[in-house]
Amino acid sequence: SAALIVQVTFIFAFAILAEAILSFLGLGPAPPVVSWGVIISEGRQYIRTEPWICLFPGIAIALNVLALNLLGDGLRDVLDPRLKIEHG
Repeated sequence: SAALIVQVTFIFAFAILAEAILSFLGLGPAPPVVSWGVIISEGRQYIRTEPWICLFPGIAIALNVLALNLLGDGLRDVLDPRLKIEHG
């Protein structure tokens, strides 16, 4: 059960990253749906004059994926009984 919870956090982080990549490539949801990948893709034409259009969604993707991975790592440390025995 604990391993499943940890695995779900990693899968969810991968799903966010995969959706952003597919949206960036134009293979994501339809245009009325807001997606970080679509925002970055549409902001490419303004990258020289207004780089924050791409920068902030990119940072948001990175921080969300990092946070979910850290959450999964922390849950593993808390929920894995083998780690408690090793660290005494």
